[in-house]
Amino acid sequence: MVGFGYDVHRLAPGESLLLGCIAIPSEVGTVAHSDGDVLLHAVVDAILGAVAMGDIGEHFPDTDPRWKNAPSTHFVEHAVRIITEAGYRLINLDATLVLERPKILPYKQAMRERMAEICGLPIERVSLKATTSESIGFVGRREGVQAYCICEVQPA
Repeated sequence: MVGFGYDVHRLAPGESLLLGCIAIPSEVGTVAHSDGDVLLHAVVDAILGAVAMGDIGEHFPDTDPRWKNAPSTHFVEHAVRIITEAGYRLINLDATLVLERPKILPYKQAMRERMAEICGLPIERVSLKATTSESIGFVGRREGVQAYCICEVQPA
C-alpha cells in the first residue's frame, strides 16, 4: 500500500524554520499553528493516507488550541501508532522539499536520521531530496515552502 502526502506553509520574517526536526538558520521561517515542520506534516499525511486513516487536519486541527506550537514529531509518532495498531508497518519514506533558500544540503543527513528515528525505520529506508522552483511562483519568491512525501506500508 502506498500513501502520498503534501503540505505547504507560508514563510515570514521573524519565524523559525524547522524542517525534518532540524532548526535551519534562515531570515524567514514558517507561519503555522504547530511548530510548522512542513516536511513532517507531509510525512504524516503520507502515512495516514496509505491506510485511509484521514489526514493531519482531522487528527490535529489547527482550530484546537492543544496543538498550538505542538512539535510535529508528536504528529508523526501518532500516525505510526495508528497504522501499527491497525496491523500495518511502515516500510519506507521518500520525501522532497521545495525551497529556494536556504540550501538544505548541509542539513539533509541530520534530517534523514531524525525522520528515521521518529518513524522507527533504518536510515537507508528514508530518502530526502531538496529542490528549488527556479525562482517561479510563491516558492520562488520565498513566500512559502512545499513538501511532498510518498511511503509504503505493508501488513505487519
